[in-house]
Amino acid sequence: MESIPQRQQGRSIWSPSVPFAANRCPFFYGWVIVFVATLGSLFSIPGQTMGFSVFTDVLMTELGLSRAQLSTAYCVGTVASGLTLPWLGRLLDRWGERKMGAASAVVTGVVLFYLSCVVLFVNAVARGLPDAWRPVVAFAAISLGFYLIRASAQGVLSMVCRNAIGKWFNFQRGFALAVSGILVSFGFSVAPRALDELVSRFGYDGAWRWMGILTIAVMGPLAWLLFRDTPEESGLEMDGGDRPVQRRENLDMKIHREFTRDESLATYSFWIFNLSFAFYAFYGTAFTFHIISLGEEIGFSRERILTLFFPMAAVSVTTNLLFGWINPYLRLKYLLVLMNGGGVLGAVGLLSLASPWGVPAYVIGNGIASGGFVSLSGIIWPRFFGRLHLGAISGVNMSTMVIASGLGPMCFGWCLQIAESYRPVLLMSVFVPGIFGLLSLWADNPQRAS
Repeated sequence: MESIPQRQQGRSIWSPSVPFAANRCPFFYGWVIVFVATLGSLFSIPGQTMGFSVFTDVLMTELGLSRAQLSTAYCVGTVASGLTLPWLGRLLDRWGERKMGAASAVVTGVVLFYLSCVVLFVNAVARGLPDAWRPVVAFAAISLGFYLIRASAQGVLSMVCRNAIGKWFNFQRGFALAVSGILVSFGFSVAPRALDELVSRFGYDGAWRWMGILTIAVMGPLAWLLFRDTPEESGLEMDGGDRPVQRRENLDMKIHREFTRDESLATYSFWIFNLSFAFYAFYGTAFTFHIISLGEEIGFSRERILTLFFPMAAVSVTTNLLFGWINPYLRLKYLLVLMNGGGVLGAVGLLSLASPWGVPAYVIGNGIASGGFVSLSGIIWPRFFGRLHLGAISGVNMSTMVIASGLGPMCFGWCLQIAESYRPVLLMSVFVPGIFGLLSLWADNPQRAS
């Protein structure tokens, strides 16, 4: 069995036995980890792109920024947060998921309060300045907000939840992530409509305040109460000690060595998976961020284009479940090929959304890419590189994805402003995952060579 060092903790509020011992749970405690990690992923929605998509137009109006300027601010804040994530990943290895989960939840809530007051802040600062300075103040203030929410929610909180499941499961890792992914996918799919309703009822600032209150009051305490860093520190084993009959198909699951971050970054497989995930983050973030504007270009109403998230979520969940079930018996590179193929189909569908086959291609392709992304991004790093340096390794991956997710909306926004259409950048979104899909055929598990 793969093992990692146990943290030596005294009898403190962070002790694994406080307020209760996980090994006294009547069933395998890893499923409690799945529950709290799923909840944490849902609480990261304010930092995800679909958490911003319904605020885009109102922020443009309230801050006096153009779409391209707001997209650039989003890019600046997101890239800055991405640059801090490798360090935060190493901090996660030292602190553990329990401390980092509680801290990131509280910080996320505080940042949401800042976002709810950002327009008031801009108005107060710009009042004594020439009118020409107001856009500069607005750009700086919202860039700071984007940086903080992307680092705390979309960055650290998401990374904590994904890594937590990865540390408690091995052979059942894909299935556990799929179970979590069902709720997360549907939560993400209904988020734009739910947040749109929240904004309509309480205003954009009231919506952010309510989300901040709930994040601090609910997710913060639950992270401390339910997260445990590893099964070993609680006297348990991964998968609850259950092991399938050793078959030839399971050989790819064996951990022969724990890779350091630098050793992982020296492998071809790391970069193919990492860059494939990053491009999906680039594209998926961009079309979600500009989804209403994209719909307008092709003649889709706001309600109609947002409704397509529901069937897309169904395809995503189905793909996630399929990947979770089949991954122990198949090399992950073939699943990566399928994920990239879904990205190609989704972008082609978005280009042709007005045609009879455009909507099915858009929904099925993006659903496959999304479900594959959610499943593989949780499975790959502990399976290929072990658990000992998981925070540092996944921190680099999260950094790359976050930076890409910031560049995506900016590129789409500037493409619209310069070309007066999203078509050029969508054509690029067809070509790139096609190349990565081809390169994925050589992305073998480094453990096989150990």
